Amino acid sequence: MADGSCPRAELRQPGGWTGRDDGPGSEHARWHSVIRPWSPGEPAAGAAVLLGFASDEGVRRNGGRIGAAAGPSALRAALASLAATGIELRDGGDVLVGEDLEGGQALLGEQVAAVLRAGGLPVVLGGGHEVAFGSYLGWGATPDPGPASERWGILNVDAHFDLREAPIATSGTPFLQAARAEAAAGREFRYGVVGISRANNTRALFDTAAALDVPFLDDDAASRPAAVAAFVGAWLRGVDRVHLTLDLDALPAAVAPGVSAPAGFGIPLDAVRTAVREVAASGKLGLLEVAELNPRFDVDGRTARTAARLVDEALRLLP
Repeated sequence: MADGSCPRAELRQPGGWTGRDDGPGSEHARWHSVIRPWSPGEPAAGAAVLLGFASDEGVRRNGGRIGAAAGPSALRAALASLAATGIELRDGGDVLVGEDLEGGQALLGEQVAAVLRAGGLPVVLGGGHEVAFGSYLGWGATPDPGPASERWGILNVDAHFDLREAPIATSGTPFLQAARAEAAAGREFRYGVVGISRANNTRALFDTAAALDVPFLDDDAASRPAAVAAFVGAWLRGVDRVHLTLDLDALPAAVAPGVSAPAGFGIPLDAVRTAVREVAASGKLGLLEVAELNPRFDVDGRTARTAARLVDEALRLLP
């Protein structure tokens, strides 16, 4: 703002869902006909709880093309007419960030922690990839969000490490922030990445990843679903719960044009699906997150539709 002030982030309650209606009865159920609002303090055992993070601020600070703040609404619209998954679906509304990124991340962390305490699965809809540090705060920095003995890890499907050093939080810093927070808490930082583009990560980022002992699969290797399955399977053996974050810019621009930083190459959709399926079927999925959906640059809603199918597929594969 012109006067330097920064409006505080706030929570917007969920709106009404609409979509295709084929008639009454459970045999015609779709997402929009079964999802119900959720508020902190309500039970959520066995439910998937959607939490939107309407943010452009991290992308703006990182010099990217803005528009991802509209991502949660576009993703809900793409989910609405999909057939119901069979598990309970709830909607916790959106964190509206504006310029107050740090406040928005803290507020998202509170919402994520509340879902975990209620026994639900947070499904976080971004927003730029700065959303990931807000989600991390929910399981990593909030008192007792779940069993203290659980080893949480972050698996990132992404063309970028997002381990950038910067004076303020951006969409490029969330995992370095999480690494430092884990170190401050005296915990091991468990972070792996599928889809790294060697052309789009500087030597400094590779050095940071090496210093943090971050395993990764580059986009050449990740073009083979079997290689993705092997990598993810090995990584899963070191964790009890997974924060799975899907940056849609891991996909080729022809598949996902509606992102903040479109990929020159990307990795095949089948490879991304393999990572999602491996985590979901393992029984270790603790939080599912989609980042960088930018409807301003989407074509025929194809990026939103792809993201919706990935979310839907993850929920269908839960044990």
